[in-house]
Amino acid sequence: MKKQYDFRKAKRGAVLPASAGKTRITIRIDNDVLAWFREQVHAAGGGNYQTLINRALREQVARQREPLEKTVRRVLKDELAKSIEEGFRRGRDYEQAHQRWRRDVKKPRNLGLHGKITWTRDELHERH
Repeated sequence: MKKQYDFRKAKRGAVLPASAGKTRITIRIDNDVLAWFREQVHAAGGGNYQTLINRALREQVARQREPLEKTVRRVLKDELAKSIEEGFRRGRDYEQAHQRWRRDVKKPRNLGLHGKITWTRDELHERH
């Protein structure tokens, strides 16, 4: 190591220039957000968390640029799909309940009373 260095021709800034189409900036990101991106890179087996942040920002920009009509169509499509699926599920549940009711009407369940009421109205009210 030298005792003294000559910095008269030195330039401020990064040692390596940013690649074409990229701009070097300094931003402040919440610790938990940065940790999440780093965890994602680690879980993927390596990579660059800055690339993931850039990808997330690009997706957000694309969503913001999406025309209102396209956004409405996308949301309606998703919601209708959910609604139709729920309707089919409810329809199946209704059909099953209707079949149970028809079976019970044709052949009532045996409650062990053989059709006879074994208590009086007053006794029934006393039970509650």
